[in-house]
Amino acid sequence: MNKTKAKLQDLAYKLLDPFVKLLIKLGVTPNMITFLGFLITVLSTALLIYGAEIGDRSDHSFLGYAGIIILLAGAMDMVDGRLARLNNQAHPFGALYDSVVDRYSELVMFFGFCYYTVTQNYLFTSLFCFLAMIGSIMVSYTRARAEGLGVNASVGLMQRPERIVLVSVASILTSIVSSLIGGDFKIEVPWLSQPAFETISIFSWSIFFLAISANITALRRLTFAKKELFKQD
Repeated sequence: MNKTKAKLQDLAYKLLDPFVKLLIKLGVTPNMITFLGFLITVLSTALLIYGAEIGDRSDHSFLGYAGIIILLAGAMDMVDGRLARLNNQAHPFGALYDSVVDRYSELVMFFGFCYYTVTQNYLFTSLFCFLAMIGSIMVSYTRARAEGLGVNASVGLMQRPERIVLVSVASILTSIVSSLIGGDFKIEVPWLSQPAFETISIFSWSIFFLAISANITALRRLTFAKKELFKQD
């Protein structure tokens, strides 16, 4: 898994390098790109809020638009790091700034998904959006806290790139499917008959998976750090 991820990352960097070199010539800094990524994420959330207010349960086109924009914001997260390395601008504050802005970006992103699903009466999906947000933040926090104690706890499945790709692709596919069939895949919970408990199939199951796997990753990092810290003793 790690080897495949490394190969995909190397391929992405090769594709991005011409653009990064252009940014260097233009005098763009990594921190500028980091903040741009945050603004793009805010735009995706604004689209979700707008789509939730004007749309209905048979049209999830704004969910797809948001997914595309979130992918673009995720690309900025790769560009800023590559720009810092190629232009010899890597600095501890830049790493701290990037981490802080990334956390704000994720919180804003999940707020958009929570708002959209609550407004559209997808109660279960909104609940798992909230749980996914908790897991995502705790994955990053556990790693950061462990590193502060001298342990590299970057283990587990649901790191930031995987989270971004999952929610983006799920959003886009849900939008495409809803446009093809003219509505949702509706899954009714057997013991509940309220419309609020119907789900947007692709997005809901993806968010459910993210909520569970992200929190498992956070706990795995905690147990890994525990073992390493006790080894040091």
